[in-house]
Amino acid sequence: MKDIIRVQSLLSVGVEAAINQQIKKEAQSSSIYLAMASWCDRNGFDNSADYFFKQSEEERAHQLKFYKYVLDMGGTAISPEVTNIKIEYNSFREVFEDALEQEVSVTESIKAIAARCHKEQDYVTLEFLNWFFKEQREEEYKARRALELFDVIGEAGTGRWEIDHHVSKIKYDNE
Repeated sequence: MKDIIRVQSLLSVGVEAAINQQIKKEAQSSSIYLAMASWCDRNGFDNSADYFFKQSEEERAHQLKFYKYVLDMGGTAISPEVTNIKIEYNSFREVFEDALEQEVSVTESIKAIAARCHKEQDYVTLEFLNWFFKEQREEEYKARRALELFDVIGEAGTGRWEIDHHVSKIKYDNE
């Protein structure tokens, strides 16, 4: 029986490297959200812990989507090592500030891949990235709404409990 041999990658070396970096970024995001879920759980914010567990699962799914794309295009997807994940936060608000910062960072990274694809006229990968742009719009929206709860409700008295309660109700309905 003959071995199946893949044809040459349809991705340029640069685009493949950029997507492999994105795979790592998505893996880090998943781990960061797990750490946030753990912190929230340890500090009695059960709804927020669930919210971050779901975010972690989504980031893992994004990682796998990028990974499979590289493989489907005949490239070499690299399983990343994830280290130096922050596990302690100074406040409940800081967790959500970091979450928004993380989402903005992921969006910027995907935009950089798209810019490279545009320059190289890699329209197939650009089309693939469109799904991620829509997803990032949703993720940033939810992160901003969660952070805004701190300003709207405030943390005094039962404020943190109210914030935790409302986090689970954040939805993105702009589709």
